[in-house]
Amino acid sequence: MGYSGVKQRIEELRAVLRENSRKYYVDNAPTMSDQEYDFLMHELEALEAQYPEFQSPDSPTQRVGSDIDAPFGENAELQTGADFVKRAHRYPMLSLGNTYSIAEVEEFAARADKSLDFPFTYCCELKFDGTAICLTYRDGKLVQALTRGDGVQGDDVTENVKRISNIPQSLHGDYPSEFEIRGEILMPFASFEALNKEREDIGEAPFANPRNAASGSLKLGNPEEVGRRGLWCTLYHIPAQSVPFDTHDEALAKAASWGLPVSEHRRLCKDMDEIRRFIDHWDKARRDLPFATDGIVIKINELQAQRALGYTAKSPRWAVAYKFKAEQACTPLLSIDYQVGRTGAVTPVANLEPVQLGGTTVKRATLVNEDQIASLDIRVGDSVYVEKGGEIIPKITGVNLDLRPAGAVPPEFPKLCPDCGTPLVKQEGEAKWFCPNRDGCPTQIKGRIIHFIGRKAMNVLAGDATVDQFYAAGLVRTPSDLYRINKYQLLSLEGWQEKSAQRFLDSLAQTRDVPFERVLFALGIRFVGESTARDIARHFVDIDTIAAADKEQLLEVAEVGEVIAGSVYDYMHNPASLEEIARLKAAGLQFSAAGTAEAASDTLAGKTIVISGNFSISRDDMKELIIANGGKCAGSVSGSTSFLLAGSKPGPEKLRKCSQLGIPVLSEAEFRALLPGAPQKEEVEELTLF
Repeated sequence: MGYSGVKQRIEELRAVLRENSRKYYVDNAPTMSDQEYDFLMHELEALEAQYPEFQSPDSPTQRVGSDIDAPFGENAELQTGADFVKRAHRYPMLSLGNTYSIAEVEEFAARADKSLDFPFTYCCELKFDGTAICLTYRDGKLVQALTRGDGVQGDDVTENVKRISNIPQSLHGDYPSEFEIRGEILMPFASFEALNKEREDIGEAPFANPRNAASGSLKLGNPEEVGRRGLWCTLYHIPAQSVPFDTHDEALAKAASWGLPVSEHRRLCKDMDEIRRFIDHWDKARRDLPFATDGIVIKINELQAQRALGYTAKSPRWAVAYKFKAEQACTPLLSIDYQVGRTGAVTPVANLEPVQLGGTTVKRATLVNEDQIASLDIRVGDSVYVEKGGEIIPKITGVNLDLRPAGAVPPEFPKLCPDCGTPLVKQEGEAKWFCPNRDGCPTQIKGRIIHFIGRKAMNVLAGDATVDQFYAAGLVRTPSDLYRINKYQLLSLEGWQEKSAQRFLDSLAQTRDVPFERVLFALGIRFVGESTARDIARHFVDIDTIAAADKEQLLEVAEVGEVIAGSVYDYMHNPASLEEIARLKAAGLQFSAAGTAEAASDTLAGKTIVISGNFSISRDDMKELIIANGGKCAGSVSGSTSFLLAGSKPGPEKLRKCSQLGIPVLSEAEFRALLPGAPQKEEVEELTLF
């Protein structure tokens, strides 16, 4: 294939993949199998790697679908808003009036009927339980995404939104030259459950509901991590000033034809009877949806009527939201268990008399921590209210005091670990109690081994039952013990045969090829999720450099804050941890990223570089370029920063701090001029600041 043929093939692949991605995510009508789609994606990845001059930030290879496993575990609440520019909304982004009463919906309809002197209809839609977003398209390209903010201005989260798989960056069809469209960013149930599992696995509190998880994820400082969170978008409103349509329903239908993700769950209704039937249907059918909805939005369909009715200071007069009542049940609390996690955190779990709620039988509900037990004044024997509503995890919201049995006393949170009997401790500023017996508590020991062999860590062919069996037989106490097990020991255990033993040993041998970043994640350092492990591994390159780093140096890693830096530092200064690392090294595991990519030069040796904005290549690729030329990447500007590498739309706070500290700011072109093979430029210190 000639050079021109390569370019043509790349464009063909991108077009086919974009079209089939739209059919899969937007139309729910895929025309090719997953295998065919993956094959074409791999071909495109290979061509772009071989011909980097054809790479493009909007290529399908740079977009992560929602079915890709997300690396979780970061504290999203602590990573929000650092560099987001606030921009004014062209049209105010108002909220809807809410009601839980059908009678109030009837009043809304009666007011509209009285105010309008021409016929009109209603468009009824699902009310999505996510976080509001406003997208602007110009000449068919996504150019801006703003959060609701205060309704007048919002945060510019364009780069994060571009990582959400079902939001197209380019439209097709007869779209207007410029328009806004608004909707909701959601976290589907499957993504939410996976995220919370990962958060709990590294010692973080789970998100309460998908809405909070979506909101926190959208405001992460790392767009690549946003892409891995499995967020979803549905769009439901084009401001009437933006497009020349007669009805709201027509506008949404046209938006769908341009490739935008518009909800198909809407219905035109001519009167209250039809509105009631729509509400009654979805009050039951919503339980089968893959995402959270908390009500129905009723809008006047005709845009002429919307303009005539206008707005109050806070909301449109032509729409109202009817909210479903939270699903609730009252059931006796039979007992409270106290469970120990891999990190030693002790979590109280309520055992309930089984009750039907949201189409499932609920038997257990987390009580989070000691403080929640006290705030709810829960006692064993109480009849407690359990809700799901927008929650996936059943939540106890209160106690029916009228049914409290005589003599019921508040439960006493254990002072000793329920597994090993070690006195529990609580760190200052934390709500959870912990078992400090890290190396002697059976649950923690087995939990770390289970984490180590997990699919996103070392991917060993074994499960929880196997770890229990190994532990009971005295074969393992640390992950490194796995590498001392031989076939004869396996065959002596119940249920093991020649074939199963060999398969296990083969999968264990394959872990010696697992890259350093996954090995670092597999160590199970508290608060270090898969994404953070990757960032730390790429920043420091090998385990010895990480072990020698002080907290200030750890804070130079993107997305690493005080808590994570402290946890990594403590782990690397624990003699037992260092001994385990030495044993894993001796077993042949990869504890260095050096050699995985040939160094291009040492041009940037000794320089610490912060990057901000968008570049001709992805941010991860830009970091790799810096590392390949001897430099180090940091997430924030400090006195140790050599220069800021600024692409288009760099963060204003970083620019301001560079100005204060006198730190040079380089454009991408100026940066590339420093690298081998480029024309000579002036010294970095003499470059003009932005």
